[in-house]
Amino acid sequence: MIRMALTKGRIEEKALEMLTACGYDLSSLSPENRGRKLLFRAENAPLEIVLAKSADVITYVSHGVCDCGIVGEDTIMESDGRFYELLDLNFSRCRFALAGPVGKYQSFISGYGHKVIASKYPAVTKSYFEGRGFDVEIVKIEGSVELAPILGLSDAIVDIVETGSTLKANGLEVWEEVADVSARLIANTVSVKMKKSDLDSLMSKLRTQIK
Repeated sequence: MIRMALTKGRIEEKALEMLTACGYDLSSLSPENRGRKLLFRAENAPLEIVLAKSADVITYVSHGVCDCGIVGEDTIMESDGRFYELLDLNFSRCRFALAGPVGKYQSFISGYGHKVIASKYPAVTKSYFEGRGFDVEIVKIEGSVELAPILGLSDAIVDIVETGSTLKANGLEVWEEVADVSARLIANTVSVKMKKSDLDSLMSKLRTQIK
């Protein structure tokens, strides 16, 4: 039996499409059948699905209560969990970007003063600015990070960008690309050894559906 932690929301929807295309009968997860359950079994294979928030997927896999998981690279980059990253599933693609007020980029990079960067992803932001010679203070924001430069809390933000429409609507623009992200298959370090054949079979099936 393989137990997989699956990030709820958009990643869940795409992952279930991929797993179904691989031949797994996951009808128990259909809207009419799932109810309030969070733990499901495939009808035709030794696969169990746990629905969880993205950060919890990392926790469950790292601690070995789940053998593998599907989670966004953004969550992986922000975590310090112990696991193996097995596959780039090539969906839910987006990017980390440094963004700020329109027309202010040159003054930002040419100035040597104290910079304040707001982000939901402080670890990613810290890693990006390390060694760049900026005196950076990182402020963690849980909600709409675009508000920080508008209200004067920060000089810029580091955030996930898909279309850029939210930035534009709030007078912001992408200044620099930080990293591309997508959904990934991760696995527990012990499960990779103890359940190698099962995980290899799962990966082989998933590879046929990666576009």
